[in-house]
Amino acid sequence: MNGLRWKTLCLALLLDLTLGDPPNRFHPVAWMGAGIAAAKRRAPRQGRLAQFAYGAALDTGGALVVASAGWLLSRIVARFPVPWKWLAEAGLLKTTFSLRGLGTAAGEVQMALEAGDLPAARRLVAWHLVSRDTKMLSASHVAAATVESVAENTSDGIVAPLFYYTLGGLPAALAYRFVNTADSMLGYRDPAHEWLGKAPARLDDLANLLPARLTAASFVAAAALTGEDALGAWRVWRRDSGLTASPNAGHPMSAMAGGVGVELEKVGHYRLGAGQRPPASEDVGRAVGLMRVAVALIAGLLVVLPIVGHIVKRRASR
Repeated sequence: MNGLRWKTLCLALLLDLTLGDPPNRFHPVAWMGAGIAAAKRRAPRQGRLAQFAYGAALDTGGALVVASAGWLLSRIVARFPVPWKWLAEAGLLKTTFSLRGLGTAAGEVQMALEAGDLPAARRLVAWHLVSRDTKMLSASHVAAATVESVAENTSDGIVAPLFYYTLGGLPAALAYRFVNTADSMLGYRDPAHEWLGKAPARLDDLANLLPARLTAASFVAAAALTGEDALGAWRVWRRDSGLTASPNAGHPMSAMAGGVGVELEKVGHYRLGAGQRPPASEDVGRAVGLMRVAVALIAGLLVVLPIVGHIVKRRASR
């Protein structure tokens, strides 16, 4: 990572924590979503091969377009004087993740649960965090869905963009964000999306292989630092990570289940941490606390490792 990138990564996290997200009309991810929705309306309605090819072209083509835009923006920003170039690129990077937004959304659900307003909690978790039907969920299942979403979104909504920024700068972070957005909009297994969304879903799975496992490991470390159950996080992660349909989501969710010491059940699909107690409203706050410490650890890792590698390389070349 060059000198600008590690400074930018730290500054982007600071901007996120202090300012939050910009309005949708100024948000690149909202633009990506609008573009994907427009392209979806033109997708072929019949023919598995045609739908698959269209979805693959949409996903790869869109990722290349936003990566090219990221490259161009990086070139422009590089001409700015210090510290404006750090601030400009940090502002662009910040749009690819939302640490503060995730914590706020989870906190709203927690407050509704603590107030005993289950209908509001169901509405909020459906609005902000999950795509499943929440109308019949119990308070415990609403808390479980919130904890699951905090864990999974830590991986694909925060860690992965920072990871790809470390590897390839703003073009890589924006390309990842497009791939993940396409999967969230197209990657369903209903008749309308089964073949259209197959390529976006598989590409998103590939892109998240390393970030998901890195996030799970960071939850174990964060549990050790915060007095949560680090051993439980490790044990449940190793035992239950393969129980979800996704090859990635089970890793951070099972580590979170073990760290907080609760059972996370999506009825009819999986039970992570089976045999542990059902989650309650306060466990949402504990999950958010683990998320924040885990992100801090990963950010530190992403900053320190390239610096250490550069020092080692320089010494070896002498």
